[in-house]
Amino acid sequence: MHYVTAKGILSSDNRMNLYRGCSHGCIYCDSRSKCYHMDHRFEDIEVKENAIQLLENALKHKRKKCMIGTGYMTDPYIPLEMELGYMRKALSLIEQYGFGVAVITKSARILRDIDLLKRINEKSKCVVQVTLTTCDEALCRKIEPNVSTTQERFEVLKQMRDAGIPTVVWLAPVLPFLNDTQENISGILDMCIEAQVRGVACIGMGMTLREGNREYFYAQLDRLFPGLKEKYIRTYGNQYILDSPNHKTLMNLLSEKCREHGILYQYEQVFDYLQAFEEKETSNQLSLWDLP
Repeated sequence: MHYVTAKGILSSDNRMNLYRGCSHGCIYCDSRSKCYHMDHRFEDIEVKENAIQLLENALKHKRKKCMIGTGYMTDPYIPLEMELGYMRKALSLIEQYGFGVAVITKSARILRDIDLLKRINEKSKCVVQVTLTTCDEALCRKIEPNVSTTQERFEVLKQMRDAGIPTVVWLAPVLPFLNDTQENISGILDMCIEAQVRGVACIGMGMTLREGNREYFYAQLDRLFPGLKEKYIRTYGNQYILDSPNHKTLMNLLSEKCREHGILYQYEQVFDYLQAFEEKETSNQLSLWDLP
């Protein structure tokens, strides 16, 4: 861990990363790619020491309320968060200033903040997004060694459901020759149905590999699945997008199950839902009927 002084905290599309780098150890993580210009070891977490002050200043000066997104580059609930509490402080500010939030995580540590998430959702809108990749817990421990198990993440979805907080599941990545089976995708969708998720985000049944990410992924394949790297190279060469050979079948499975249960699944619809800010009337707001 090391500290830096950041110049800003919110991107042009109102996303924030309180930390850079990650200790979850997922073998496929795109954030390792060289295009993101991380000039430190990925596991050496960069902490933006002035992030909370920057966030409060940004929220104070926003002309229009919106959704604040986090977790797209670095999971906000890495173990270090339980020591530093930056995410909890950020959620407190988001609640205080009446903004919405869309959080994406693979960690059950988010349950620590369910009280704040409920309060945000009562005033505006909170969406908890959880990544699910495999129903096979043994495979999960290999490809995502330091995250909450699939069952633990499923429990997060159910607790959010019971708290009235909408959820979205990211079905990604789907790793060719590893988790790209009908049994696995169907099992994940069954969890989504039981948890009554609002949407399933899936750009496609496959994965991406860029410089930096590719080398790490292939090294982990050599360690965990001997011989599989060569199959990837024969099949895909240096392609950026690696579609599963089962792409069409799995996408049809996704669309059929989601349509049947009223779950958003078209990526544009899910993205629009995540971006759309809602302000709810609370009991302490005056209505026309309250006027003398």
